[in-house]
Amino acid sequence: MKQSLLIERYPVYTLEIDRSETELQSIDAVCAHLRERIEAHRCARFIADFDHLAHTRSLPEGLVGEDILAARNLVFSFGITLPDPQALALRPRSIGVAETSRGFLVTFLEAPMPIANTAMEDWAMSLRRPAGPPGLTGATACHQGPTQS
Repeated sequence: MKQSLLIERYPVYTLEIDRSETELQSIDAVCAHLRERIEAHRCARFIADFDHLAHTRSLPEGLVGEDILAARNLVFSFGITLPDPQALALRPRSIGVAETSRGFLVTFLEAPMPIANTAMEDWAMSLRRPAGPPGLTGATACHQGPTQS
């Protein structure tokens, strides 16, 4: 087996949403909303809803962060191009949703194609209530940045 490097870095997009910033008050509602967006996109195909928290808790060595109340991954794929067999290693895509006492944390890995990043960022931002007058929300913008493992 040979090892190769396709992408040098793995930027993660993160959106923190306080409960006061969304009409959606459970991880089930958040995941259903995101799934609707995935299924409505003409190039995306929904694959699975993975309960990461249940999986981790089922393992004897499983460790879960203290503030994580629920954690799921919505797995899907954008099937726009398949330039070579190595591209399969980068697929499918996933959006992680964690529920905490304060609200929700939505994360996804940057995709190598801008249309996918734009769609995933739009889906995440759609979880928020429509913006009111400036200065009335404590919204944290969707940003790209380092994360801790």
